[in-house]
Amino acid sequence: MILVGDIGGTNTRLALYSSDEKYTLIEQKKFPSGKYDSLEAIIKIFLQESSHQQDIHQACFGVAGPVAQGKSKLTNLHWPEINEKSMMTSLRLKKVWLINDLEANAYGTFVLKEEDYLVIKEGEAQAGNAAIIAAGTGLGEAGLYWNGVDHKPFPTEGGHTSFSPQSDLQIGLLLYLRKKFSSVSWENVLSGPGIYPIYCFIQDAQNLDFSQDIQNRLSQEKEKAALITQAALNKTCPRCEKTIELFVELYGIEAGNLALKMMAVNGLWIGGGIAPKILSCLNSDTFRSYFAAKGAMKHLMEKIPVKVILNEDTSLLGAAYYINKNA
Repeated sequence: MILVGDIGGTNTRLALYSSDEKYTLIEQKKFPSGKYDSLEAIIKIFLQESSHQQDIHQACFGVAGPVAQGKSKLTNLHWPEINEKSMMTSLRLKKVWLINDLEANAYGTFVLKEEDYLVIKEGEAQAGNAAIIAAGTGLGEAGLYWNGVDHKPFPTEGGHTSFSPQSDLQIGLLLYLRKKFSSVSWENVLSGPGIYPIYCFIQDAQNLDFSQDIQNRLSQEKEKAALITQAALNKTCPRCEKTIELFVELYGIEAGNLALKMMAVNGLWIGGGIAPKILSCLNSDTFRSYFAAKGAMKHLMEKIPVKVILNEDTSLLGAAYYINKNA
């Protein structure tokens, strides 16, 4: 039996899988990351409550931050540094691996079934590199290098590259956000925390109808992004609809940027928690047109397939896959 985890700024999900390649889920629990002082504290609670503690000897955790020499400091969470060696000692495990969370998602794509994803752009897949982008609490990006035999996932921190607007409205958004951030990254706009600032910008920039009820609730609601998204999907607030429309445009642009930089002729995966919630918006001409709008490379972009991951356990499956390939 193997222990795996998806360690994010909002939630930490831990699971036990069988150690064979069937990846049978034995047990899984979710913890609000911010309520605990460290990853080890969460793992110890999980193991104490598990009846399989004695059967676990190896673990792999996909963490939302860069990993170097077996150590990581999460980008959007004030935890102490996570260290493979210290975790092996404190948790009494033979082996612990830390990998980037998008790297874990990339490995997870190797074991997905057809019902685990939706193709939103057919394209013409070729033998070559692939890539994955995922907007959630932050913005993660990773590549899958094709070595002529199979794909080798590798992490990046592309979500923190500079935001590059393409329209007058998007330029206005950049100027608006520069008043709030010293440096505006793609993560500042293409993430859950980025949705409400886009709404506020639309509120200032465009004279659109809005729902007074939504406006009142936003002043009190903690989950502002979820409220705006639901109102947009329900078409009860034009301002919210424009917010998500702009969000989808930006998703298309940066997904295309990543695919082009990675030369992802084999395809682009879209993961993360936001994509399945706005699936009808992503599966649209708006997303596809902004994805492909790369000037002289438009012909190349039009051939790249795009798939949205629907299985929320992809990163956990990827961590399990990583253990099996490296044990």
